[in-house]
Amino acid sequence: MSGQLRNIIYEKKDRIATIILNRPEVLNALSPEMIDELISALNDAKDDKDVRVVIITGVGRAFSAGGDLNAIKNYEKLEVMLKGVNEIVRLLASMEKPVIAAVNGIAVGAGLSLALACDIIIASDQARFGSAFVRVGLVPDTGATFYLPRCVGLHLAKELAFTGRMIDANEAQRIGLVNKVVPASELQATVDSLAKELADGPPIAVGLTKKLLNKSPNVSLESALDYETCAQLVCARTEDFKEGVSAALEKRRPKFAGK
Repeated sequence: MSGQLRNIIYEKKDRIATIILNRPEVLNALSPEMIDELISALNDAKDDKDVRVVIITGVGRAFSAGGDLNAIKNYEKLEVMLKGVNEIVRLLASMEKPVIAAVNGIAVGAGLSLALACDIIIASDQARFGSAFVRVGLVPDTGATFYLPRCVGLHLAKELAFTGRMIDANEAQRIGLVNKVVPASELQATVDSLAKELADGPPIAVGLTKKLLNKSPNVSLESALDYETCAQLVCARTEDFKEGVSAALEKRRPKFAGK
């Protein structure tokens, strides 16, 4: 990445890229500058062949409090920010790498939407979630109207969006909003362990699996079968497939090279 980062921290280690929202004084609210840095970091992770998994989390007691109110009250800035967050959602969806949201604290408004746009959500038991847009006279954005009903169902999504009410981590898990809730002290270790497991997997197969699952709500069964067949035949030509079969026959752990 080029340029100095002021609003996020970007780290790469052991084939895992970690993006840390770093405006704790405003609960990691999304400013135009932070959005630009997020786009840059996600593009870097997407294009880096050494990165197999991405983690997004926040500094302090929040994952993200959503859009920075001092910015979004300006119509022109809001319009620019919407274009930026839409690009973030597109990058998260198109990136053929698993993205884990490690929700360390509150995730409201666009902060909730950002978590929903990730592939897996692991939450601290101190996390709280809310749509919140309605509280300032706005509609849900950053992909929320797409992802929220797919996670919790249409009627519950409407309730959460219409009221903006907050829910705790346990309720979020019960309704299918998050994959797992862990004690705050165990969040990093849990996410790191999952990220390592995913990074050890076959990246071509994982990337194609993500693409297939992302398509699934909008395709027919026949189309899904066709997509699966095409993807399977791509995987069958990879070195990772040969390694996976050999490892299974030899009763050892496979070492996938991403080729």
